[in-house]
Amino acid sequence: MAASDQPPTLPAEADKPARRTPRERSRTVAMAGLLILATVFAVLNLGEVKVDWIFGSGRAPLIIVIVISLIAGVLITYAAERRSGRRR
Repeated sequence: MAASDQPPTLPAEADKPARRTPRERSRTVAMAGLLILATVFAVLNLGEVKVDWIFGSGRAPLIIVIVISLIAGVLITYAAERRSGRRR
């Protein structure tokens, strides 16, 4: 084999996985905790509720209303953060 056929060697530190900072770890733990709390809250509220939509009303399981509200809140927050990031 010619010397150019071998892959280049990397420094020993390149083989190690990147370490997360304490702030990143605490943020991950906090997000996991919030996700668990939201899941438990939604699962404990399985009753049917009346939902008033813009055009009409109906009945839906409360868990569906909670999950849709959570997803809408996440999407609105994400869009607001992206929009404010563009202005800076």
